[in-house]
Amino acid sequence: MKEIEQLDYYQDSINFILDTQADDGSICWEQNKKLDPWDHIESAMALTVAGQTEAAKKAFEWMQSNQESQGGWFSEYKSGLPSKKRIETNFAAYLCVGIWHFYLVTKDKSFVEEYYPVLDRAMEFVISMQTDSGDVLWALDEKGSKLDDSLITGCSSIYKSLECFNAIKKLLNKDLGNLEDQMRSLRGAITNKPERFDRGWKSKERYSMDWYYPILCGVITGKAGLERFQHKEKEFIVEGLGCKCVVEEPWVTIAESSELVMALACLGEIKRAQEIFSWLHQWKDPKDNLYWTGYVYPDKAFWPIEKPTWTAAAVLLAADTLYKFTDGSELFLRDWSK
Repeated sequence: MKEIEQLDYYQDSINFILDTQADDGSICWEQNKKLDPWDHIESAMALTVAGQTEAAKKAFEWMQSNQESQGGWFSEYKSGLPSKKRIETNFAAYLCVGIWHFYLVTKDKSFVEEYYPVLDRAMEFVISMQTDSGDVLWALDEKGSKLDDSLITGCSSIYKSLECFNAIKKLLNKDLGNLEDQMRSLRGAITNKPERFDRGWKSKERYSMDWYYPILCGVITGKAGLERFQHKEKEFIVEGLGCKCVVEEPWVTIAESSELVMALACLGEIKRAQEIFSWLHQWKDPKDNLYWTGYVYPDKAFWPIEKPTWTAAAVLLAADTLYKFTDGSELFLRDWSK
């Protein structure tokens, strides 16, 4: 399938994200559905890959306009208004990844300078949620109280965000402060303090994201990363189909599979990454060429019945990582803090 190595192959997905974007720049899961800031940013990054820089800027402007006083964003919006008023740390942090990615592709330093105050407020909030053990608490509740637990996937994403914030500070000649110590402490918690995570609920290690996100986000690298991948490869990967979202569920999901592809690329396992990525295009709806969320293989059924923007975005980011459409293709493959 040589066609998957060309950006044009994904044009229907790009058009779908553009068509879903509202006039205010917001990008919901589907037309008139909900929005969460993390998936909104991922869709903006896909637009950046596609060369749709003005649309990507509009998406980032929505983030700028909707930042709350403490530096974060509400966890969910519907019809332009917050529908869940929890404020999650990994959502707040991820804007650094989106803005750094935009810079890698466009080399627009003035854009980064414009957004630095937004990023600084966001990361000040995130760091205020870091515990003495190094983990970052996952959220504030609707009353503004800290929720005393942490997530492996969320903290891994925050680590990548801190890395990109480090790069942004260096680009703009800003003082790093204690940023590198904070990164080191967070990395240490993820790798060496499992007791700090999932303290108040059932362990999320059954989710594939907890398995591959520390690899994808540069927390666990090299030989240790490869060992982590191999340890659960047979549990989560269904040959010829993709990556399961939850270990006990016979359900492969396209976004998780795409992220796993990028994690494998981080490890230098390019052939395996390309092989898994080649499986994912069978999960497009032939009516519109859009990717379904997931496939329940015993039932030979797509579930849920949705084709969200963030799934299309994850596929585009994975394609760029493998086939080098842009200068942002190295985003997850390098440590930008060095």
